[in-house]
Parts: sequence; C-alpha cells; structure tokens
Amino acid sequence: MTQRLLALAALLVVAGALAWALFVALPKRAARPAGTAAAAPAPSAPAASGRKIKARLFYVAEDGIHLMHVERDVAYGEGTLEQAREIVAAQVAPVAEPLVSAIPVGTTMRALFLTEGGDAFVDLSREIVSGHTGGTADELLTVYTIVNVLTENLPAVKSVQLLVDGKEVDTLAGHVDLRNPLAKNLAWVQ
Repeated sequence: MTQRLLALAALLVVAGALAWALFVALPKRAARPAGTAAAAPAPSAPAASGRKIKARLFYVAEDGIHLMHVERDVAYGEGTLEQAREIVAAQVAPVAEPLVSAIPVGTTMRALFLTEGGDAFVDLSREIVSGHTGGTADELLTVYTIVNVLTENLPAVKSVQLLVDGKEVDTLAGHVDLRNPLAKNLAWVQ
C-alpha cells in the first residue's frame, strides 16, 4: 500500500511539473526571452506622434502569381517590436484599387511578439483561414506577404511563424507548412 501511495505521489509531482512547464515556463520563455517585450495587441490607431517611416509592403502583382512591393508610409513604432506591429497592421489593412491584397478581407493582427533569436510570431484572426480563396499559389502569396513584409523591413527579424487565433496551425489552406518559422523568400516577388 505504501509503495502505491509513493508511486501515486511521484506521478502527481511529475504531472504537476509537466503541466507547469507546458503552461507556464515554456510560454513565458517563448514569448518573453530576456530583453524582449511580451506579446502585444494590434494597434488601434496610428502612433500619437504622427511620425512615419517608409516601409516596403507587398501586394498581388498583375500576373496574379507573384507579389510586388510598394513603398508606403507606415506609422513609426518605438523599437523593433512596436515597428513590427505597425508594419503588419499596415499590411493587413484594406487597400484601394488598383492594389490587390493577398490577405483575406477582415483579417486582423491579434498580437505579435519577437524572440531574441529574430523569430517573429504573428497571431492573425481566423479570417486569414475562413476568408482564404484556397489554392497553392494564393496560399504562398498570403504567407510570404506576411513573412517578407517583416523580414524585408526589419533586419532584426530573421523568420516568421504565423498563428491563427492564438494557436499554431499546420497550414492556412492545406498547402504551405506553417509548423515552423519561415525565412524571407523573395522568389515570389517580381
């Protein structure tokens, strides 16, 4: 009987330690390594200072199978994390013709955080999936719009992982593997 109680107690300690590691320690480590800011919600308004920077944003090219870049004014953000938030917010914002966004209408940025190693985690709303047109080319353009807008404009960002509603996803529309952060890929840009 004593051995069973000891085994049960040991099992409870191991389960508690595992739960603590999975739900407390690892998320804190991934979200906030030493010296980086925590996840931040999407900005609701442009920076109060009115300062702007030029950023290279990506839109669907006329051929429909490539991206093109357009220099646009984007609100200034203090530090890499804040600037990343402003750039992604500008990228997912609706655009006027003749520009065509690869990001489905209604998609918003829920949060964005960075690691010291240069990985950006971009949490987008479910419209990125539910509003997606599907198809390999369209999915590639959507994914690399977000990946390239951060890696091209912010040298500190080396790779980007997309999240949907706060969760990791395998793909957006069944074609592009999103289980790991993706590096810049300008092969999709004219």
